[in-house]
Amino acid sequence: MAGLLLGPLLRYTDGSSATVWVETSRPCTAGVRCPDGAGGTARTFQVAGHHYALVPVTGLTPGTSPSYEVVLDGTRVWPPPDSRFPPPVIRTRADGDPLRVVLGSCRWAAPPADGHDPAGPDALDSLAARLAAGGERPDVLLLLGDQVYADETSAATRHWLAARRGLADPPGAEVGDYEEYTRLYHESWLDPEVRWLLSTVPSCMIFDDHDVVDDWNTSAAWLADMRATPWWQERLLSGLMSYWVYQHLGNLSPAELAADPLYTAVLGSPDGTEELRAFAAGADTDPASVRWSYRRDFGRVRLLMVDTRAARVLDERSRAMFDPGEAEWLREQALADRESYDHLLVGTSLPWLLPHLIHDVETWDAALCRGERGSRWAGFGERLRRAADLEHWAAFPASFAGLADLIARTGSGPEAPATVCVLSGDVHHAYVAEPSWPAGVPLDSRVLQLTCSPVHNSVPSSIRVGFRFGWSAPARFLGRRLARHGRCARPPVTWRKRGGPWFGNQLMTLTLHGRSARLRLERARPDGSLETVQESALTTP
Repeated sequence: MAGLLLGPLLRYTDGSSATVWVETSRPCTAGVRCPDGAGGTARTFQVAGHHYALVPVTGLTPGTSPSYEVVLDGTRVWPPPDSRFPPPVIRTRADGDPLRVVLGSCRWAAPPADGHDPAGPDALDSLAARLAAGGERPDVLLLLGDQVYADETSAATRHWLAARRGLADPPGAEVGDYEEYTRLYHESWLDPEVRWLLSTVPSCMIFDDHDVVDDWNTSAAWLADMRATPWWQERLLSGLMSYWVYQHLGNLSPAELAADPLYTAVLGSPDGTEELRAFAAGADTDPASVRWSYRRDFGRVRLLMVDTRAARVLDERSRAMFDPGEAEWLREQALADRESYDHLLVGTSLPWLLPHLIHDVETWDAALCRGERGSRWAGFGERLRRAADLEHWAAFPASFAGLADLIARTGSGPEAPATVCVLSGDVHHAYVAEPSWPAGVPLDSRVLQLTCSPVHNSVPSSIRVGFRFGWSAPARFLGRRLARHGRCARPPVTWRKRGGPWFGNQLMTLTLHGRSARLRLERARPDGSLETVQESALTTP
């Protein structure tokens, strides 16, 4: 009899349909059943000896929250009869309902040893506990990168790796192939609180560097060095394959899945491993051939989740956060039918607006690396870029300016949305920043950078001091001096910090209703609760 190994994860939802992702122990027909008659079935597909299904659920009624159960070959397997959590539900929003968006990133999923968690309380565990007790329910959970850490494994995973292949040869205690990636997802998503939370709150995901390796695609020189290692090719292909299975598929609507030739090929094959591996190899050879970015509409809220890792152009002469095709896609999605949405959310794992000193250092370093001060400075710039992780939007100046221009176009005129919010993580703290454009660029939207990280990780005290200093007046003076040395153009926008920096394991909640927007930042406490750190209105009623 087939068993449920992982999931269910409630992924895509709209007013009448949803998708539910599962991993099973053997081939079977997976089904979802609701008491009101809504449901669906899907035959599992196979990748590298593992069996998965993405079950389309139809017949849902807007504005309802039916519970559901998962069946495999007709036998109920979820929820378990002894579950301490409420039954999972598929909540569908009705027109005019407020939208609650919870966002965060960077969840190192290592279980506590001997009751001590060096990373502190897990914010997703705390959110699950509140929701299970009847607390406020999010409509969607945005996970903005580093859902798994391929390069920073737990003690339990290192022990498992040592028993499987030993740790003497590269990549040592890091994961090396698809099977080892599945171990990371199981470790992360079998956490009881997180497993239940992901079964009852829809989620949207995008990768960041640690889903593959720290500083993934920092530069062309970095990539050349990685490709020279004996383990990189297998790591990258396995990372992309597992991301497609465990994260990317659930980001897509049923219509997008039906139109996806790779998904069709994998479903139609007894074993989709080779099809998926060829796809990943093509994505490595020609990143422009694949689009990981996607769009989701939640009533009058538009989400554009943007790939800022795999789509990069790394040639120093044309360095860009993503290729021209991806940039055009983003522009089209933002500007199309602006009258149909009140809020635009741009999800990018890496913050667009950083503390001023960090921004200037990254821009200066990019100038050095492209040869503005000669070859010796270029070599120094590359070493510094890798050592200090200088690879955010500021390290791609043309892309930084391009996003500023797109936001200005989107946020101007009678069709402008009430807010344009850039949602990010990565930097292991939270803050709110607000940009300003020069006179003559009138904006009708409130534009904000909202950064929230980590969900479950830590940052050294010295780095905390650096992040705080980065916003200060002396830091801005130092940054301007570096920018002048690099002959850097002034950025097209200025910005101010409106809140933070805040540290700890935390989550942000955006509540969007009509043209109003409210923000709440909450930090996980040792007792398992969430404390409110900041709450404010983002728009004037």
